[in-house]
Amino acid sequence: MSPERLNPEGLSPATGFSHAVVATGGRLVFLAGQTALDDAGKVVGETLPEQFERALTNLLAALAAAGGAPADLARVTVYATDVADYREHAGELGRVWRRLAGRDYPAMAVIGIVRLWDSEALVELDGIAVLP
Repeated sequence: MSPERLNPEGLSPATGFSHAVVATGGRLVFLAGQTALDDAGKVVGETLPEQFERALTNLLAALAAAGGAPADLARVTVYATDVADYREHAGELGRVWRRLAGRDYPAMAVIGIVRLWDSEALVELDGIAVLP
């Protein structure tokens, strides 16, 4: 069973996220924050879109290791060091999301932060998935 995505009338149109996700009976997977670290632990990518792609790839790899797929994501939080830059690249980031994770959008939030653990990191993603 996949999570049910709800976007009720009366709320602003959900573009690139779902307003609510309902999940029943299944295993919860809590995914740690992922940045653009390569397998040697080095931040790769100089631009936000490059780092977003690597961070999402890392998040999906952790999910796959737990037996999950992108459609199982119920919640993703994006932490960005520059929200204006994130908004400026929103279209490109959306294309990256659709290419890697498809069109089943979880409930999402983008939160502006001062910095991440690795000072070169521009973005971090964490999530919660529900596996059947």
